Amino acid sequence: MRSPSSKHKKLPMHSTDSITNPSPKSSLAGVEGDYVNHIKPSSRQDTIDQLDYYYGLVKRQLLRYQSPTSHLFPAKSSNTEQASIRDSIYSSAAVWSLYQAYRRLDDDRGKSYELGQSVVACMRGVLATWMRQSPKLEQWKSQHCPKLALHTVVGLHTGEEVLDYKQYNHLQMDVVCLYLLYLVQMITSGLEIIYSMEEVALIQNLVYYIERAYRTPDFGTWGRGTKYNDGNPEVSASAIGMAKAALEAVNGFNLFGERGSNYSVIYADIDAHNRNRSIFETLLPRESNTKNTDVSLLSTISYPAFATQNEELYNVTKARVVKYLKGEYGFKRFIMDGYGTEMEDNQRRYYQKGETLEFENVENEWPIFYILMIIDGVFKDIPDQVSEYQELLSNRMVYDQLSGDPLVPMMYAVPTDAMKKEKIKPKTQKRKITSSNLLGMPNDVFLWGQAMFIISELLTNNLLHMYELDPIKRYLPCYARPKPVGRYSSFLGMAPRGTAASDLVIQVVMIAESTRLQCMLANYGIQTQTPTEVEPVQIWPPSELVRVFQSMGKSSKLQLNGRPNRPIGSLGTSKLYRVCGKTVLCYPIIFSASEFYLSHDMALLTEDMRDELKFIGKYWRLVGRPTFCILISEQDMRDPQFSEMLKFLAELRHGHCEGVKVRLGRLQNLLSSSCIEHLDFLPGQDSSLEIQPIQELKHLYAGYQSLTDIPKILEIHEDLADFATQYQHTSSRDIVEILRSLQHVYGAIQLCGILLHREGPDFQVGELSVKEKLEHMNREAGHLRYWAALRYSSSLLKQLVDSISPYATQIIVNGKTLTVGTVGVVFEEFDKPCAPQEIHKALYTKVQPYNIIGAVLQQELILYCGKIIASKPEMFDGILCLRMSRIIQAIEMYLGFTNPKETSHIENLAPSKIREILVSVLEVTGLNDDPKKTRNLSSHQINSLNGCLLRVPCNFFPSVFHILERCPGGLTFLNRHLPQQPTIETMDPKELSFFHMVEGFFAQYSVPDYLFLMVRVLTILSTVLKRNPELTFSKELKMDDLIKDSVKIFLKDHKLLQEVDLSQFSEHMDLDRFLTLDQAVLDSYIARAIVNLLLVGEIGQMGMECKLQ
Repeated sequence: MRSPSSKHKKLPMHSTDSITNPSPKSSLAGVEGDYVNHIKPSSRQDTIDQLDYYYGLVKRQLLRYQSPTSHLFPAKSSNTEQASIRDSIYSSAAVWSLYQAYRRLDDDRGKSYELGQSVVACMRGVLATWMRQSPKLEQWKSQHCPKLALHTVVGLHTGEEVLDYKQYNHLQMDVVCLYLLYLVQMITSGLEIIYSMEEVALIQNLVYYIERAYRTPDFGTWGRGTKYNDGNPEVSASAIGMAKAALEAVNGFNLFGERGSNYSVIYADIDAHNRNRSIFETLLPRESNTKNTDVSLLSTISYPAFATQNEELYNVTKARVVKYLKGEYGFKRFIMDGYGTEMEDNQRRYYQKGETLEFENVENEWPIFYILMIIDGVFKDIPDQVSEYQELLSNRMVYDQLSGDPLVPMMYAVPTDAMKKEKIKPKTQKRKITSSNLLGMPNDVFLWGQAMFIISELLTNNLLHMYELDPIKRYLPCYARPKPVGRYSSFLGMAPRGTAASDLVIQVVMIAESTRLQCMLANYGIQTQTPTEVEPVQIWPPSELVRVFQSMGKSSKLQLNGRPNRPIGSLGTSKLYRVCGKTVLCYPIIFSASEFYLSHDMALLTEDMRDELKFIGKYWRLVGRPTFCILISEQDMRDPQFSEMLKFLAELRHGHCEGVKVRLGRLQNLLSSSCIEHLDFLPGQDSSLEIQPIQELKHLYAGYQSLTDIPKILEIHEDLADFATQYQHTSSRDIVEILRSLQHVYGAIQLCGILLHREGPDFQVGELSVKEKLEHMNREAGHLRYWAALRYSSSLLKQLVDSISPYATQIIVNGKTLTVGTVGVVFEEFDKPCAPQEIHKALYTKVQPYNIIGAVLQQELILYCGKIIASKPEMFDGILCLRMSRIIQAIEMYLGFTNPKETSHIENLAPSKIREILVSVLEVTGLNDDPKKTRNLSSHQINSLNGCLLRVPCNFFPSVFHILERCPGGLTFLNRHLPQQPTIETMDPKELSFFHMVEGFFAQYSVPDYLFLMVRVLTILSTVLKRNPELTFSKELKMDDLIKDSVKIFLKDHKLLQEVDLSQFSEHMDLDRFLTLDQAVLDSYIARAIVNLLLVGEIGQMGMECKLQ
């Protein structure tokens, strides 16, 4: 018998002769025969010999270390106590790939069965491990925190928890996603892994665990969170991309395989999938706020996840990984990664501030990522890439001293004595294999590396084909992938529709609440149906569907309660459902009666309907047409702005709306072309479910013929007097007496607010408690569309707008931060996605005590900003932090500029009007310099608005970085100092975390005009230093002094210096004469102040001429 080592020498390690890939055309076909035709024939015995060789490798390098009790694998063979779930999954994937290769043989001598059972044992071992943690899993659904994360490192032989969350960062979303992805792949290949309904319930709950990855900051693939390893998690593209891929793979999949019943089907929320998709593609090509790129993105955009079908995003992301992370010995994980380096202090879990600087250019390099590039090259049909990385890998492989087996070193490190030279001149020093891997321990195997090596070898030697490694064919475009068998929708959808969803038709069904409303609308040519007319189809509120879904994934044995109480989104309500023997259509959540007051604004509702249709048209990817249900109530008819909805409904009759094709029709006629989701896999379904579908209103009087016949809502006119201040010292008993006879709605609500604050919600005012009276007046204000009273009472009742988190998340993942608070007093910043409860707490502790209406106005603005940034992100260019209090201030300023004679209060404007003004403010201050959008505002007014929003020019923050490089003494803003070191060493000019740090210095200023001047001074200072590269400023540079000096020169030139006392100079000083100067003149004064300061300071050579032109 030939030795394994001699056998390995016969295998082509870096030859592309044996790599034959299908052409792009054939790869789209998805037919296995197409691939077989491209395989070069080889003798049967040679194939058997090669497979047997890899069987030996798998036995010696992987299965040898599989625990006989838990069936899990360690990360390294020398670790006999702890199992890594990630490494276990990848190890079983390698065993499974060999299992797939053996299945092609007619007589495999039982080896494929043996390998398959090892895979089943491992995947069930992971399942058992997480099953023991089901109490955590249940709590996670209501509170996402590291303490409740599923453990990713457990006892090797027991599968029990060995390290708590304080000892190890278990919150790594990608591990659960990876498990679900491979579970679907392996079951598709024919393995039976799931045995019971309890296990099905657990998998369904794992889906709930990852559904909100888009708003769950985690510690990433490396378990370290931000690049600073400071214990802080962050949202990362690699985790969200993995979640997207896992949700696509598992949705509609039967865990019992082809022989399973409908009860073992897994369901994933299409709206959660869409949020993960959009946010993933927004983040790419960067990994996170602190990481410009990360090598973990390779396994997300390519094998095994194939999370993006956007070729441009794929190419840009991969190119960035290669550009910044590729080395001579492997890939770095990310820039300034200190893991495993000889400089790292292993006794400390976290780094000290600025410590990552020590690791720049000497990060360890991992050969395993050469292997990922080889596999990527095979799937993408790039033979040159395969050849290049096989060559690089072969130079870094080592061989077992006893068996001669090839081993993939875990990582290569720069020796201590070569650190200094490597830092000065990267990629020049010889690296060595880290002591944590092979040095002194010849039998220590890095299992993840070996697993990927075996998979790549099987692929490149044509022993395994792409469709066998990826049976669900994720490597193909989504429309070419096989659809799940059965009656369940999938996210794989249809062929791409080009630019604007041009050939998608959205079916629109209009439901009138009553026959008299139906008759009145018919007079305007709008055909509707009543709930009775659509029978036997039922119209449900989305809340009823949420109740039905609560049984999905429920297991009393595991104490799992099923689907959490999450709303059904726009895409989910665009499907019809077959449930409990009924056919059901849900109307969208925007028509649901809500406690929050936005539902009272008909113009806003009409705008929301337009947005919903655009959204569905853009993101619908299911088989069958979406069905959009418009529910029209008699209450809507009485709204003063109902004519806006009528215009919209009439527009739909033309077959187009917002660039989307629509088709109006009777629901019965649209059923055959609809997307229908069968929910027959919900356990415990019976007719006892007390569902309350929409019922038709019956009226004795069928009356109204037109809008003019309908009694309108009374309009209320009263002054917005400040009763809260006027009566703040009045006794509670006297306030109760005043309330008995007070006819002022807004005043009565304010007085109730005083009682609520003093006496609590149960204090009696007549027959009602204070809280009940407020709720009553809130409803009354809603009917009257009295916005100031409605907002004030909503705030006192501490209401929160529905689904605020997705909109806040949309803002944050676009590289922005979000703050709520009070200008010049206090604020709370959100730089990571958060739960609604966190936003609610911040609003009612940081805003309401200082401005009662502000607490709800800021919620409105979060909603509007989230919607706008999702569709038109360019409108927020230059605004890094969306400060809601400042945006309110900007809207008030804009109203003052455009309507100086009107005294309209922002708190009494309709929500639709506030949204309209917000869009105007963003357009006016945009960086596109379009004169049509200035709306007759002066340049000074636009500058003031820009200062208020803190909108800065392009490349502003990198310019501040370059200023800092030239100022060893650092920069001072008011009372806060930005030091040069370690800032410029630990951060990058284009790093988002640096941008946010600098922006934070501006938060201490409250005057918009002064903020504009600060930005302008920094911009001009950067220009001066750029044109004079020899200049540096050794002392501390006080930015406020530069503004003061600019003003002083102006006053001196105009002989006004004696009139103004500059000794008490501050941002609150009246600078109108200076600010209203022509922009070029203003800039010249700033430039003169800069030059004076530079020439007086200690700069290289005195008397030097500064170049300003």
